[in-house]
Amino acid sequence: MASLLERLFKVIQSSLHFIVSKFEDPIKLAEQGIRDLKTDFDNSLKGLAEVKAIAISTKRELEEQKQIAQDYENKAMALLKAAQSGTLDSAEADRLAGEALNKKQEALTTAAQLKGSLDKYNMMIGQFENKIAKLKNEIKKWEGELKSLKARHTVAVSSKKINQQLVSMSSDSTAGLLEEMKNKINEEETLAEAYGSMESIETDIDKQINAALETSSPDTQAALAELKAKMLTDNSSVQESISTEPTEDNLADKKNELDN
Repeated sequence: MASLLERLFKVIQSSLHFIVSKFEDPIKLAEQGIRDLKTDFDNSLKGLAEVKAIAISTKRELEEQKQIAQDYENKAMALLKAAQSGTLDSAEADRLAGEALNKKQEALTTAAQLKGSLDKYNMMIGQFENKIAKLKNEIKKWEGELKSLKARHTVAVSSKKINQQLVSMSSDSTAGLLEEMKNKINEEETLAEAYGSMESIETDIDKQINAALETSSPDTQAALAELKAKMLTDNSSVQESISTEPTEDNLADKKNELDN
């Protein structure tokens, strides 16, 4: 595991010195390293489970051997009590009790061996658990580091593209593009003005044609005749008023008539 972590660390460290265009390979290597770590993590979990299973089985056997030893001890005591009560020959009781104690000792010996194995298994379990905890932290650490590197890579690639575009677009080329756009707009405006003038010419021609063909309408002629008649009537009224005004001779005649 230590060698794997060391290799992964070197890969991440070396990737920091790569140029952006060569950055993909270290990222892929780091991803593969993390996948290897996760594989080790899964194997460690599997190994831990197996060791725990063996430890559980060993502990169960240990308890069984302890119980067997206790049972043989109880049997030896029962044989001796039977000899004391006279229900069993003393020599036979001693022989059988001795055999029971031998069985007890065998069970205790086996229990001691199982206890030693169980201690080893428990130590292995502790080591496995420490390894798994460390491996889990390392995976979390490198996943965070890889995520940061990917983000930096994305920003670097985007910045590179933007800078390349800015470099390729010089001030002269930009000015040329603007000048070309300006000329294009001027052409469009000139063309639009030309079409507008053509419409004005067509409108003027229509006016001239209509003016040449235009004649006085009946309503206009009637109004003109009425106005002329009115003017004649007004002139006649003025003449009559002038002719009926008294002269000096008429006034003298009327004065003589009144004197007579």
